[in-house]
Amino acid sequence: MKIRFDDRVAIVTGAGGGLGRAHAIGLARRGAKVVVNDVGAARDGSGASDAALRVVEEIHAFGGEAIANGADVTSWDQVQAMVASAKGRWGRVDIVVNNAGILRDKTFSKMSLEDFRLVIEVHLMGSINVTKAVWDLMREQQYGRIVMTTSSSGLYGNFGQSNYSAAKLGLVGVMQTLALEGAKYGIRVNSIAPTAATRMTAGLMSDEMLAKLAPEHVTPAVLFLASEQAPNRCIIAAGAGGFEVAHITMTQGIFAMGEGSPEAIAANFDAMCNRRDELVPESGADQRVHEVAKFDIRYAS
Repeated sequence: MKIRFDDRVAIVTGAGGGLGRAHAIGLARRGAKVVVNDVGAARDGSGASDAALRVVEEIHAFGGEAIANGADVTSWDQVQAMVASAKGRWGRVDIVVNNAGILRDKTFSKMSLEDFRLVIEVHLMGSINVTKAVWDLMREQQYGRIVMTTSSSGLYGNFGQSNYSAAKLGLVGVMQTLALEGAKYGIRVNSIAPTAATRMTAGLMSDEMLAKLAPEHVTPAVLFLASEQAPNRCIIAAGAGGFEVAHITMTQGIFAMGEGSPEAIAANFDAMCNRRDELVPESGADQRVHEVAKFDIRYAS
């Protein structure tokens, strides 16, 4: 069955170029009405341009329907106005792709707290602002698809990106909980961890590597996560035509009650790290259930 978005309304943030542009065009080509949001800032968040308008013109050129919006995702008032504009024009909002972001890379010792806070504000709080602005509307509709943009830097770390990594892993935590809270309302919340050649990655990889990483190679995963067939609480990694699922897992571990000293943990650390039969918890409560079960087994009469 072909994935289509006819009669669906999507908001894509940071859609003036790179990944966001590719996602907005991909949604529009398959029938979605798209709010192309971008303040048009440089990679570090400074300045402004009409980047969103240019993407809207591209969409109109192939017969798609889209409007440009310059809301700053860090401004709650501007984000609310953006959502109200979309609802006023098309009556609903079905899809949000939280893609807006900036970079201010430095090693932690050289990074200012201002640069740390600003990256958190744009990536993490910007995504929360947009998601919060559509949440009750999606609950009322009994339908919604939200895609967070995480990163391998957040999942696995990357030198010189402590601010960006914190924001990106924070979005995974938001996804994990909102996926649980939204499920009964038909809202599915997932994440994309892209590897792509954009102005955000320019200078970070070789030209040969960047040539293989067109943003359009990531968009199919976003279209899937934005579709009626979407899973819930899933992290898809994507780049250069490759697609994987990332998990936050927990090993079976050990039980050391009665000898639960740091020395006992040190002596059994290799066993704790053994990934055989590792778990993918369904919620945070599963950690407690797993640990209490060990206690009960150990002390069963």
